[in-house]
Amino acid sequence: QVHLMESGGGSVQAGGSLRLSCAVSGVTYSRKCMGWFRQAPGKEREGVAARYLGSDREYYADSVKGRFTISQDNVNFTLYLQMNSLNAEDTAIYYCAAGGPLYCSGGSLGSFYEYDYRGQGTQVTVSS
Repeated sequence: QVHLMESGGGSVQAGGSLRLSCAVSGVTYSRKCMGWFRQAPGKEREGVAARYLGSDREYYADSVKGRFTISQDNVNFTLYLQMNSLNAEDTAIYYCAAGGPLYCSGGSLGSFYEYDYRGQGTQVTVSS
């Protein structure tokens, strides 16, 4: 049974940091892109960061470049998103996803619904 569980969300002041985790189990990595998406109130869901398993390819949305870092722990099958220098615009529900498109659609991360497996989300709230 496939299971993706996000954790690490919470409330933080602007300028602070959070690290999100996504515990992955039961996934068959036939499609190798893994990523993080977010949806802010009243906005469409957007890709934040992704990495292509078995390579050093990482992709970031322009709005988070230099502040967020995606990584993975192959031993514990966990995907991470380290978020630094958070601001109010980063407030959103964050979702992890696995089994995404080839080379993460060339860096555009693709659509959330192109991923074979998707988590339920964790709330991140940044106060200014």
